[in-house]
Amino acid sequence: MADAPHPDMRAAAFVAARREARAAPVYPGAWPLSEAEAYAVQADAIALWPDSVAGWKVGLIQPPFAQQLGRSRLFGPVFARHVVAAAAGPAVFPCIPNGFAAVEAEYVLKIGADVLPFEGWVPAQAADLVSAVHIGVELAGSPFPGINDHGPLVTISDFGNNAGLILGPELEGGLAALEDHRCAMWIDGVKIADGAAAGIPGGPLGSLVELLNHNGRMGTMLPAGALVSTGAATGVHQVRIGQQAVADFGADGRIAVAMTEASA
Repeated sequence: MADAPHPDMRAAAFVAARREARAAPVYPGAWPLSEAEAYAVQADAIALWPDSVAGWKVGLIQPPFAQQLGRSRLFGPVFARHVVAAAAGPAVFPCIPNGFAAVEAEYVLKIGADVLPFEGWVPAQAADLVSAVHIGVELAGSPFPGINDHGPLVTISDFGNNAGLILGPELEGGLAALEDHRCAMWIDGVKIADGAAAGIPGGPLGSLVELLNHNGRMGTMLPAGALVSTGAATGVHQVRIGQQAVADFGADGRIAVAMTEASA
């Protein structure tokens, strides 16, 4: 009987560092050279992580990388135990000391039915899959402090730089409510940025379309109930242990986050 294949050493190193809440000051190996290689590292890391995938984060790929790869988005898993319901008090973001941590105000789409792999989605088709729209905050985090400094392939390889998702209230009106919905991010009592659902290229629905087409290429099903965090509506805001952030969605709610030191 053939031996089971060993996981990629980069995936094993990232998973170990995350589980031990230990920074990885340098990238643990050679940088991925292709999209296929980056997602293969990510897949090995998902298999090593002791939790189920509850959804996916979608991130924008900036130029010139978008043109080089022919892609506008990157994707990473959101694990079930890292999805936290927003409450009256601040949610806790355990940050790895000397790693990377950021908060992002996001709009989160919930999928209402199993979606089999298919490439060729368009917005009108994707809209029929959305059962609910929520406000939320993506917790972006990695043991590698340079996770966003070396292009999207490096970011993809470590869970797409995701460390969790704070799920806020559902928006009345569903996708229609996003047309003119605005938000802002505050850190330590100072407004850092304003944003809007429409500020995401293609809107949140455009992010879902890109995820569905990615799943088609990968042969991956998107199950009913999956959460899709559709991209940073106010930008990616790096934070430090001890800081507090508030994502303000106006009349639809505010989500507070307290950055704490992660432990193993």
